[in-house]
Amino acid sequence: MRILITNDDGVHAPGLAVLERIARQVGDEVVVVAPESDQSGVAHSLSLSDPLRLRKVCDNHFAVKGTPTDCIIMGVRKIMVDNPPDLILSGVNRGQNVAEDVTYSGTIAGAMEGTLLGFPSIALSQCYAGENSFWDCAETHAAGLIQKIVARGFPPGVLMNLNFPACDPSEVKGVSLARQGRREQELMKIEGRRDGRGNPYYWIAFERPSFVAGAGTDLEAVAHDRISVTPLRLDLTDEPALVHFASLFG
Repeated sequence: MRILITNDDGVHAPGLAVLERIARQVGDEVVVVAPESDQSGVAHSLSLSDPLRLRKVCDNHFAVKGTPTDCIIMGVRKIMVDNPPDLILSGVNRGQNVAEDVTYSGTIAGAMEGTLLGFPSIALSQCYAGENSFWDCAETHAAGLIQKIVARGFPPGVLMNLNFPACDPSEVKGVSLARQGRREQELMKIEGRRDGRGNPYYWIAFERPSFVAGAGTDLEAVAHDRISVTPLRLDLTDEPALVHFASLFG
């Protein structure tokens, strides 16, 4: 099995090295195409106004000055064009990608682009706590889950989102097939500061309020030291809303 991997934390991120080791447990050929620098939060963006710079790091390892989406396109349409991948993996992200995170995540976007291009694709993220990234949790459990998912097959237009809890591998309490959750409070805020000359500038900052995770959600799963597995659809159409607005537009 040929596997193409990418991430959004950059080509030198520790999570990418973890994913490569995971991928080698699943496939016999692994090609790495990852962003030259950190692309966290870029979502499913394309570089349309700037050229893509491709750098060969070493055998089967490439860096792209662009987004995770750019990397997947470069991998499929250029680097692996004569031998397409059988599977695309994106991650392992340092930090969870659950609830509304999935709309911002470059990690999710890598798997999303792979799905758009017609390849089975999985995003992987590792929750962390303080300075402990718990990489060994994802590294211990991911390969077996990937093999099970691939063996079952992917519905058309669906990617898989895996999140590993912030705990040691032996403390994982199981796997939950979970729906995408939603946090109850406002997550983002604007933090104002001033530079050395007194001019204002701003950071997007994140609140960490307490909240009750919805039953059966990815938020609930990782909060209870379970691995969350969530199928995500490319088709964003809301079917009940079609019915709701049908009479309005005839």
